[in-house]
Amino acid sequence: MSVSEEIRVVGFSPSLAADFARLNYEWIDRYFEIEPHDIELLDSPYENIIEHGGEIFFAMVNETPAGTAAMIRIDGHRFELAKMAVSPAFQGKGIANLLLDACIEFARSNSARTIFLETNAKLTAAMGLYRKYGFVETPLDPDSFYTRVNVRMELAINQSNM
Repeated sequence: MSVSEEIRVVGFSPSLAADFARLNYEWIDRYFEIEPHDIELLDSPYENIIEHGGEIFFAMVNETPAGTAAMIRIDGHRFELAKMAVSPAFQGKGIANLLLDACIEFARSNSARTIFLETNAKLTAAMGLYRKYGFVETPLDPDSFYTRVNVRMELAINQSNM
């Protein structure tokens, strides 16, 4: 069985909530400091993301949660791509691409016009991935929840290409 056949993307279930937190705390703590909004989202993902019309995706490798990404509904036509993480043990296997594909398809199926994200320029692999998918830099939001943010990017969703 090839690596791609072993990986599947699934949506949120309460049994995966701890993995959502674990995968994200792991990378945030490696590069930055945990901030209050991180704790709010990671410790209560159902209440803060799912209940508001968002989704959390997980890349499963042989039933092990290897990566995750969240789509947070902002309004009827905008989503934020947030909390994208791939465990170091599973990086380089195309997992981030699979997660991003699922996120974009979710946005399209929910009539989104745009997806935005906030990140930091020192996350060069992530920046390259976002650019590959067509995200472009936009002005920073002065009201961002995170002090680590120094890049904001946006992707226009073309509904006619579904």
